[in-house]
Amino acid sequence: MTNPPNTTGEALLHEAQNHLPLGVADTYRYWGEEDTVFVKSMKGGSITDTDGKKFVDFRLAYGPIILGYRDNRVDQAVINCITERGTISGFNTDLEAEVVSLVKGLCPNIEKMRFANSGTEAVIGAVRTARGFTGRNKIIVIEGGFHGLYDEMMWKSDVDNWDSNKQATPEIIPFGAGIPESTREHQEIIPLNDFDALDEVFKRIGDDIAAIVIEPIMGNCGSIASTQEYMQKLRDICDSNDSLLIMDEVKTGFRVAKGGVQELYGVKADLTTYAKAIGNGYPVAAFGGRADVMDIIKFGTNGVTHGGTYTANLLSLSAAKATLTILSETDALATVDKVGAAIQGVLSRVFTKFGIEHKFAGPDSMFGVHFGKEVPLNYRDWKKTNSDLYTVFAHNLIKNGVMLEPDSREPWFICEAHQSVDLVWLEEVAERAMQEALSA
Repeated sequence: MTNPPNTTGEALLHEAQNHLPLGVADTYRYWGEEDTVFVKSMKGGSITDTDGKKFVDFRLAYGPIILGYRDNRVDQAVINCITERGTISGFNTDLEAEVVSLVKGLCPNIEKMRFANSGTEAVIGAVRTARGFTGRNKIIVIEGGFHGLYDEMMWKSDVDNWDSNKQATPEIIPFGAGIPESTREHQEIIPLNDFDALDEVFKRIGDDIAAIVIEPIMGNCGSIASTQEYMQKLRDICDSNDSLLIMDEVKTGFRVAKGGVQELYGVKADLTTYAKAIGNGYPVAAFGGRADVMDIIKFGTNGVTHGGTYTANLLSLSAAKATLTILSETDALATVDKVGAAIQGVLSRVFTKFGIEHKFAGPDSMFGVHFGKEVPLNYRDWKKTNSDLYTVFAHNLIKNGVMLEPDSREPWFICEAHQSVDLVWLEEVAERAMQEALSA
């Protein structure tokens, strides 16, 4: 059954616009005057909006939910922390080392770690640490990756408006206003899986390259992934140049495997950033890696400064401890992968029925859907896919009770609670959504 109009949501948006720009707390949550979603409650793998419409949610707040919304095991640990210990003191507790020990048990790439409150903060900490350790300035980032909302990382290749017949490469542009041109001074963008571009940038500025920052599976680019050969090339060129390899696992960490993306590739980073799934939705992040690199964080003019009032607060750490314990001791991630594979099977049958060429990218727990003949190897390849059809299809899914981001650059996120999804219903909804998309 198609969901009724978003009447309460429209009224709430109108009122909120008196108080917040666009009426929302995050610009990306604004979907227009009629379609902006206001949520009343969440549970398991579903959300319910303020009009009482229920959605099976494959957006999952951009990926933090790995077990399910309001997971009793995690929430109870947080409640116990509040009632028995408190929330924040500005001092140290036993929880910091306990959580890092859990991470180290899952991720051999981690020797020492520091906490943060968001993926953005984790990336800032990792990049600053890399610069402090190497004494260099330049940071290489991979086109199509997303590394947080701070000025240096808010430059992107304008693939949306790129005309490959007229332009050799996309223009590099800021995300928007307020980002000084000077913040690009020490950042270079190169395409994923392009060996020649990698060699060229190291030949040109290698003596000042502090680090490469990469999402090996790009969580804001349809889960387009690095090849095994490219990951090994990154490791080798960093080693030969005394540069550091930073893997941004804000989305892949504790989701694509217990040891994250580095378990899948068998290639270790010097520094890694985490957030999202580490706390099943509670605001916790971290960065860490080699002990000798992390030990540059210390007092003095030769040391890297790191800290924060809310860093390692007890609520977030108790959630992380509970989540990581569950992921370590149960088959939750195997369940997630099984469900993700089954959902891809459903979607593939629907696409095939309508004669739509399609490919899936990335792991079962956060897969991308691309309408085209080939799996994209980089962001520029994504431009060749039929993203317009995907957007119409996605909006039709939302109208019929399946929530996702209506942009093929955003993956479908799966959580353990999705094991209860009615796949027969999902296939019926997907068929209806695609039929309506093609008719339009």
